[in-house]
Amino acid sequence: MAMNSTDIVRGFWEAMRGNDFTLAAERWLSPDYIGLWPQSSEVIQGPAAYARVNNAFPGRGDWRFEERALLADGARVVTDMLISNAPLEVEIHAITFHETRDGLIHRQTEYWPDRYPRPDWRADLLPVDPEIARW
Repeated sequence: MAMNSTDIVRGFWEAMRGNDFTLAAERWLSPDYIGLWPQSSEVIQGPAAYARVNNAFPGRGDWRFEERALLADGARVVTDMLISNAPLEVEIHAITFHETRDGLIHRQTEYWPDRYPRPDWRADLLPVDPEIARW
């Protein structure tokens, strides 16, 4: 039975949980894979480049990937992943738009939003509640 787009993307993130980024790239990314990081304008071309950049991150072996949300529409899937590394004291989100084709991820566009303080001009307009608004 063929995998649907949700199965493909969840398979990819499950492979990432193993911290073997080369295996994750080789198994789940298409040979003509394109990864886009619009905030820095970086472009990842092919599974080998994906593995190379992820293997270069500090904190090898200690990365954790927790699915916070997943939305699918046909061949397109959006995930909100909480990515953490306890020894490095890192806890960040990746919002990733995945496009699947032929059982693989063909394209990903990924955003890494940062927390920021409420602007002064909104101080009297909205409450701040870290528990309700928890990442």
